[in-house]
Amino acid sequence: MNITIDTSALIAVITNEPKKSRIVQLTVDTNLLAPLSVHWEIGNAFSAMIKRNRITALQAQSCIALYQQIPLELVDINLAKTIVLVEQLKIYAYDAYLIQCALQTKTPLLTLDTGLIQAAKAVGITIFE
Repeated sequence: MNITIDTSALIAVITNEPKKSRIVQLTVDTNLLAPLSVHWEIGNAFSAMIKRNRITALQAQSCIALYQQIPLELVDINLAKTIVLVEQLKIYAYDAYLIQCALQTKTPLLTLDTGLIQAAKAVGITIFE
């Protein structure tokens, strides 16, 4: 089974957040897919943590090393269709990238982001919560 996974779920696993065990349980024996943008989103998430003095650069590098061990298939999504989703759903491009990835690959979406959940459901995507 294939699942599109977003940055919030990946960060929860990498940083040992309380929802980690549930996410791991949901993804056992699955292929994880994500748009190419996930690398920059991961970097942005850790840069925000550094900026807010929640972690050090060394800790972020350790987390990124864990992220790089997650078997993740990166999907080159259709940008033109993504822009249509941005307008239709009134969302940011990064959320539209995830929705387009799920639509394009016909996969459910695993996310912890409530806004993304609502937008994805509006276009008929199954959500793993």
